Amino acid sequence: MEYYKVIDDNGDVRKLICSKDEKFASDPKIHKDMTNFGFTYVAANKKSLMIRELFDDVAPNYDLMNDLMSFGIHRIWKQAFVDLLAPRQAHWLLDVAGGTGDIANLWQKRGGGRVTVCDINAKMIAVGQNRMKKNNSNIMDWIVGNAEHLPLGEGLVDRVTIAFGLRNVTDIDSALAEMTRVLRRGGRFMCLEFSQPSQKLFNSIYDIYSFRVLPWLGEQIAHNRAAYNYLIESIRQFPNQHDLATRMSRVGLEHVQWRNLSGGIVAIHSGWRF
Repeated sequence: MEYYKVIDDNGDVRKLICSKDEKFASDPKIHKDMTNFGFTYVAANKKSLMIRELFDDVAPNYDLMNDLMSFGIHRIWKQAFVDLLAPRQAHWLLDVAGGTGDIANLWQKRGGGRVTVCDINAKMIAVGQNRMKKNNSNIMDWIVGNAEHLPLGEGLVDRVTIAFGLRNVTDIDSALAEMTRVLRRGGRFMCLEFSQPSQKLFNSIYDIYSFRVLPWLGEQIAHNRAAYNYLIESIRQFPNQHDLATRMSRVGLEHVQWRNLSGGIVAIHSGWRF
């Protein structure tokens, strides 16, 4: 059994103790117009604002924290992700929730064509733009936008990526449908996200590191323990490899598959629009 905290429409906090699969069913009042924010449940229309405020606060230290939390391995994950994406000069990439510019920068270095970065958080985009200036990058398109309501027309781009951002959207299915919508026929969607490790023993060690060490690092480096508590909780709430693949298929993506990295700590999911 797990512990969840629920903030209802009146701002009152209630406890909910149940298994993950039963958390909504055990209390019908929670189900309507609510979504998870880590292990807290909030009004769905408030989550995007809460995410924006959270990343406003951590943006200045975001890259440093990623290096510390993953011992720099996140850079290897991203390189493997872009290698699998197989950039081409003729292809236009939309990178969603890509404010730091990591994926866009790698795309261009690997020979990719036009790239548009879309992120809900203007401060994260500012961090990315400053980094790209230092790297003399040609990334020209930066858009402040929501993954669930992308400000692009249907069938425009050749590739859509989202790296470590899908778990932060309010409605995963809506975001997947939107990213599929903007893909041209024959276009490819790819997601890099934390997932479910395959070894039970490793799971226990991973939990200890996640829930004890990472929030402490967040407090010491970013001066925001709560933000990194949320980030770890959001990983635990995210669909596993099989469940995410099923959701991708439901929005119309085909040839859906995934590849585990680092024993399933993260996974690369891929699908095509035909």
